[in-house]
Amino acid sequence: MVRPGSPAPLWGAAGKAGYALSCVAAALVLAVSGFSYFVVRDVNSIGGSHAINSGPSIGAQNILLMGLESRTDWNGNVLPNDILKALHAGSRQGVLYGNVGGNATNTLILIHIPAGGKKAVGFSIPRDDWVTFPEAYDNQTQGKIDQAYGLALAAKESELRQQHPGMSQKQVAFGGNEAGRAAAVATVEQLTGVHIDHFAEVNLDGFYELAKVLGGVQVCLKHAVPLDTYSGFSAKRAGYQHLNAKMALAFVRQRHGLTNGDLDRTHRQQAFLASVMQQLRTEGVLSDLTKINSLLSVAKQYVITDSGWNLLDFATQMRGLNGSNLSFHTLPIQSYIQIAGQDANQVDVPYIQQLVHQTFYPAPSTPASSRPQPSGTASVSPAVAARTTVDVFNGGGIPGLAGQVSAALVKDGYKAGQVGNTTALPTTQVLYGAGSAASAGKIASLFGVTATSSASVAAGHVQVMLGSKATVPGATPTASSSAVSLPTTGAQGGAVTAKNGIPCVD
Repeated sequence: MVRPGSPAPLWGAAGKAGYALSCVAAALVLAVSGFSYFVVRDVNSIGGSHAINSGPSIGAQNILLMGLESRTDWNGNVLPNDILKALHAGSRQGVLYGNVGGNATNTLILIHIPAGGKKAVGFSIPRDDWVTFPEAYDNQTQGKIDQAYGLALAAKESELRQQHPGMSQKQVAFGGNEAGRAAAVATVEQLTGVHIDHFAEVNLDGFYELAKVLGGVQVCLKHAVPLDTYSGFSAKRAGYQHLNAKMALAFVRQRHGLTNGDLDRTHRQQAFLASVMQQLRTEGVLSDLTKINSLLSVAKQYVITDSGWNLLDFATQMRGLNGSNLSFHTLPIQSYIQIAGQDANQVDVPYIQQLVHQTFYPAPSTPASSRPQPSGTASVSPAVAARTTVDVFNGGGIPGLAGQVSAALVKDGYKAGQVGNTTALPTTQVLYGAGSAASAGKIASLFGVTATSSASVAAGHVQVMLGSKATVPGATPTASSSAVSLPTTGAQGGAVTAKNGIPCVD
């Protein structure tokens, strides 16, 4: 049930960010097909942020979709009253003098795209998850995950105004938003334990403008919905129906009146994204030059991405993606709690990191015994293993993984050595000293890598340096007894996808 005293929902950021990314991707498909020079030109002008160091645009990648709860534009100007009214988002007076709105990422979706781009999997991150920030933002070290952006933004804007009194509002707003983006990405990385390669961000007004260009969206409801005065959403009947831009925003905003509150809202956002992708593929948008130009015009004004993201290359890879091969989950919570007078979600961070890692980077289905073994590893005997000391150092994102790997190798007959952490590594490395080649080769095969001789490793020792994709050999991460498991449906599962790709939700 919705917790009493929770603040009114403001907008479904993940839905809007997903909508934006889908709109941009639709235009990109045309662009890479050589549709017209000016479409390519306009696509190349989308971006503008240097908040993160971008990863690859082709191949496996992690993308954070985020939206900003903001009643202002990117230059810091409060939105006009007519737009605020249409968005059911208060008034200029309330924003200016009544502390209405803010600069929080109300909802976030982290999407993993494997190499090839024909499928994707995403996790919605509930906005109230209580986390420790990677660093203090505006002198605050802990808070809800949606607060990282606004805290970092406020601190940066204050700093800029003090250091540069003559700086324009536009410049101050840009610097603040850049700090907010970097903080949001870093906080999600710390919670989930995976690196983020790219992000796409949309503000409140941007979603509304994009929704108007596409003419709204089709959704499916399990039942009629009475008017929710917080979001402005209502539906007189159940089943499939078309929502205009204003009601589409209300649909992804609603939290009050839903059985599971924010968790049910994440399902609506997931359903919204699937619906938009289905619409783009089946309703002629890709053949309508006027609509494509309108989408690009809005995207250039409202969509922010990291500047190192080559959207044309990305679109080429993503041609085969549609709603039927895009699966969603919601990160699990343990319980509802109150911290510092705020309603929040208590989460099990190590479990979340295991879960995300296992889902994004699943272990090969081939049994370890049938994997090709490096030369010389088949002859490793229990006696040889017993003489080999294995030191394990964690350079990945899962806390405690080095100890778990060490314990697993001890069960296989090796001697336990040092266990600790090391600097972040993209891939696992196995190094060995004199007399340990056979054992090192066997251990390396468990991680799908090749062992390397190293003069810095003591004789009789093998050194395992765990990378970001490492897991315990032969083990499948499971939930701790205190954590909420992740079902595929229900309060914390994903929405059930219908035959036409558009799922039915509460």
